[in-house]
Amino acid sequence: MNRYGLMAQKHWARWLPARYASIEDPASFFSDLGNQVVERIDALALSLAGDDQPGEGYLGKAGRLGHARPQAEEIVLAFRNDFEALSQQSAAGAPEKQQALIKLFQQVQRSMGFSCCW
Repeated sequence: MNRYGLMAQKHWARWLPARYASIEDPASFFSDLGNQVVERIDALALSLAGDDQPGEGYLGKAGRLGHARPQAEEIVLAFRNDFEALSQQSAAGAPEKQQALIKLFQQVQRSMGFSCCW
C-alpha cells in the first residue's frame, strides 16, 4: 500500500469508523484507492507541467516538472470530490478537464494568497 492509501485508511478509521468497518478487505481497498490517487496525481502533474518550452534549459525544465507534482498532489487531495467528478467525464472532454483543474488550482492559490502563474 502506498502513502496515499495509508493516509486514506488512517483517515477513514478515525473519522469514518462505521464506513471503515463495512469494508470487507481494507488492505485491498485502500491499496487500490492509493493507486488511483497516484494515477490522478501523475496525470494532472503532466498536464500542469505542460509542454517543453522553446529555449528552456535543464534547470528550467527540472523546476517546472518538480513544481507541477506538489501542485497536482494538492489539487487531488484537497479537491478529491471535484477531481473525481471531472475524471468521470468522457475522454472527449479532456481539454475541458484540464482547464477546469487549472481553474481549481488557481482558486487554491488565490485562497492561500499566492498570485497564479497562468
